[in-house]
Amino acid sequence: MVKAAIFNIVGSGIEGAHVLDLFAGSGAIGIEALSRGAAEVTFVDKEPRGLAILRQNLDALELKERARVVRGDVVRWLESSPGEVGRAGLVFLDPPYEDVVLDRALMALDRTLTDAIVVAEHSRRQALPLLSRLQVDRQRRYGDTMVTVYRV
Repeated sequence: MVKAAIFNIVGSGIEGAHVLDLFAGSGAIGIEALSRGAAEVTFVDKEPRGLAILRQNLDALELKERARVVRGDVVRWLESSPGEVGRAGLVFLDPPYEDVVLDRALMALDRTLTDAIVVAEHSRRQALPLLSRLQVDRQRRYGDTMVTVYRV
């Protein structure tokens, strides 16, 4: 239900976009973006098990040509890849709930993005950081899950 809601919120912003799927896990969100017309998706996660499943999914769906898989710490990758981050038109974040890594990732995106939509999935109990450039566009609650959409 949350995934469907996320894609209803971003709508036509997916078509032709360079997408970042941060804390990608098995890649469900990024793969959905590819199936809805994203030009390319960069998947970033540090967990080898999830990335192995992601690679299998990309192979099975024949989407490898439009995907880049990065194994690494999301915040470090954001800080070391400003060119790629800056090209993103759409960014998805689904980190472990109530982990400060979401704050750090949002702050890194706030410094780097120029024209993008950022969709963060998080616990409703988690307070989000104040950002200078990313502005909250809307929020939706689904049980314990919040989806916060930012625009810059």
